[in-house]
Amino acid sequence: MNIFSNFFNKKSKKIEITKIFAPISGKIINIEKVPDMVFSDKIVGDGIAIDPIGNIIVSPVDGIIGKIFDTNHAFSIKTNNNIELFIHFGIDTINLKGQGFIRKFDLNKTNIVKKGEIIIELDLEFLKKMAKSIYTPIVISNIEKINKIKKYTGNVIAGIDPILEIYK
Repeated sequence: MNIFSNFFNKKSKKIEITKIFAPISGKIINIEKVPDMVFSDKIVGDGIAIDPIGNIIVSPVDGIIGKIFDTNHAFSIKTNNNIELFIHFGIDTINLKGQGFIRKFDLNKTNIVKKGEIIIELDLEFLKKMAKSIYTPIVISNIEKINKIKKYTGNVIAGIDPILEIYK
């Protein structure tokens, strides 16, 4: 055996790549700039945030909705290959008790969702006035199962443009 035998005989593990698309239109910002330690310090996971310009939040992937908060400011979703995402509109928006948010997705019917399907409609002008911040974090909550994340930058359109590539 020579030095290259181990290299050529190793079975390569197949890397699975999943694209996550923008749940809301706006500009991607670094998660570290979100004015809440839970997100900026990556306590709930890693990802990006969006400074929104749109008034709808859509599913960023094909998957299964785990929970939509009663206040409609946040929801969790799991991709078909078990990547867990948490989408949270704004900071301290839970204190608005649902004002400014209208749920469009009926969890009583099904929890299966397609990329681009509307989950929540929002009154962006109201929320700009009432929320501490409208930055919208999108985080991978089961980050320990992820090998690598590619984070996109720039302006994005909800349901169209990718924001993250997950290597699992």
